[in-house]
Amino acid sequence: MKNISYGLHSSLAAIQQHPFHIQEICLLEHRQDKRIQEIKDQAVTNNVHCRSVDKGELEKLCGEGNHQGVVVIYKEQQTNSEAVLLEHCAKATSPLLLLVLDQIVDPHNLGACMRTAEAAGANAVISSTRNSAPLTPTVRKVACGAAERIPLIFAKNLARFIDELKQLGVWVYGTQPTASKLIYEADFTRSVALVIGAESAGMRRLVSEKCDELLKLPMCGEMASLNASVATGIGLFEAVRQRQMN
Repeated sequence: MKNISYGLHSSLAAIQQHPFHIQEICLLEHRQDKRIQEIKDQAVTNNVHCRSVDKGELEKLCGEGNHQGVVVIYKEQQTNSEAVLLEHCAKATSPLLLLVLDQIVDPHNLGACMRTAEAAGANAVISSTRNSAPLTPTVRKVACGAAERIPLIFAKNLARFIDELKQLGVWVYGTQPTASKLIYEADFTRSVALVIGAESAGMRRLVSEKCDELLKLPMCGEMASLNASVATGIGLFEAVRQRQMN
């Protein structure tokens, strides 16, 4: 399958943020509403080619996905480099906020985490290359444009990459239900990486051992854990709260 994204939000974000990565935009023929016109206008502004296609071609491109009448076809797979992120971290003049995902395999969870991270003003999302969801059209769709706005880094060795972040002064918090410290007791005003593990298994042992501190959410009901994207939201927006109060 071609490297694509679909849906109104993600397509508009792609045109505005990375028009040079786009091969063409496929639009549902005869659809002439305000939102499609906005995409057409942005495409003209950013010199992106648009092509009218029938419903069958759109469905062939994105399968059962809800394309909303628009599909973006990229020139090639866009990936972000570990080295580039580390260089950015080394040169940062304000506290960093990074989201690290360990073994998040559900593309809907990855997309939701990226959307939350972008909304919280995080600098990047880091995931592992193994046992993790790749950047798929479903991820882009669920992210609602965040996949085009926030870097997603796939680390070959997540534990080693965490070590490299720590060497650059990034404090690493891991989330674990058995931790003794609440997430609200942590200091998020410095450069921080928040590690979220898989819902069932949590963080892998080696990743957990690399964290500077382990934190937990105050679970008051019968549930043992939360959806990964919900936990991400609670953690990242605690960082937002502290930084705005500081």
